[in-house]
Amino acid sequence: MKIIRTDRELECPLIDATLSARGHDLVLLPDGVSEDELARHARDADLILMCYTPVTARVIDSARRLKAIVKYGVGIDAIDIEAAKARAIPVVNVPEYAEETVAEGAFMLMIALAKKLMPLQTAMQRDGWAWPQAQWLASDIAGKTVGLVGFGRIGRSMARMAGAGFRARILGFDPHVDAATMAAHGVEKVETLAAMLPRCDFVSLHCVLNDATHHLIGAAELAAMKPSAFLINVSRGALIDEAALLDALKRGAIAGAGLDVFSAEPLDCAHHPLNALFSMDNVILTPHLTFFTREAMERLERETLERCFEALEGRPVLVKSGDPRLTSQSAGVRFSVTP
Repeated sequence: MKIIRTDRELECPLIDATLSARGHDLVLLPDGVSEDELARHARDADLILMCYTPVTARVIDSARRLKAIVKYGVGIDAIDIEAAKARAIPVVNVPEYAEETVAEGAFMLMIALAKKLMPLQTAMQRDGWAWPQAQWLASDIAGKTVGLVGFGRIGRSMARMAGAGFRARILGFDPHVDAATMAAHGVEKVETLAAMLPRCDFVSLHCVLNDATHHLIGAAELAAMKPSAFLINVSRGALIDEAALLDALKRGAIAGAGLDVFSAEPLDCAHHPLNALFSMDNVILTPHLTFFTREAMERLERETLERCFEALEGRPVLVKSGDPRLTSQSAGVRFSVTP
């Protein structure tokens, strides 16, 4: 069968070798492949594996043999799921492979910002030493308040690390999680974002991107944060109005930011709208790689193959996510929990 895997820059040697060894025609397409090119390849494809590349209604409509779309990752906002449902084409992701891994990445950014790791490293590389002057005065995490926006798997891991691990006070905003569930994880539920943000020393985003969460953090939300507070995003870039964030950082309205994700990826130092962030010593930028560890990639590849085999063999594809966009499917799927 013909299988397309987009975003070949994300190396998945086990996936590629296993599918090829089984005799399938594997087509690897690059990040940034055009809709025209993807649609052309999809015409006779049995399976599409994607990570970042949009799979649009046009691509789906062109794929007359398509058995499933497998997102080898978590976020599904780049897939036109309604178009897939109209064609009874299952869509599935791999939601559990990196919940601890990405939480560790968020915590890495938080502690590096609190301890001024990046500017200290720059000073050490430049001068060989830094004396305990006011510019290097860092912050403890113990006793501080961490606000979590979204309380799914990754948010809960983050709560445990910062709360039980570092004795921070943890607040949570998530309209879909009740106060009792949060309390069981040592988290105080706050009913509105506006009520939570002014209380936080760190705000960490852990929610999915959809119409309701697009630009969830905008100018008003940034203005509500303490001038001493840090913003961390390891989820999706478009959760933040990035122009408003850039303005807030330039004005010193918040203390800094740690960003692993961006609305337009990849970044570049010369032409990207956010390139001013590269020169800010209170901003840490990482290239959408908080998920990328040896252990997480092993889990991702093995589970992706399980979903591929289900689809290729005509079996119902297992949906492990509780995202209503996926649990609303009825054709060719089965669920690990009742939708």
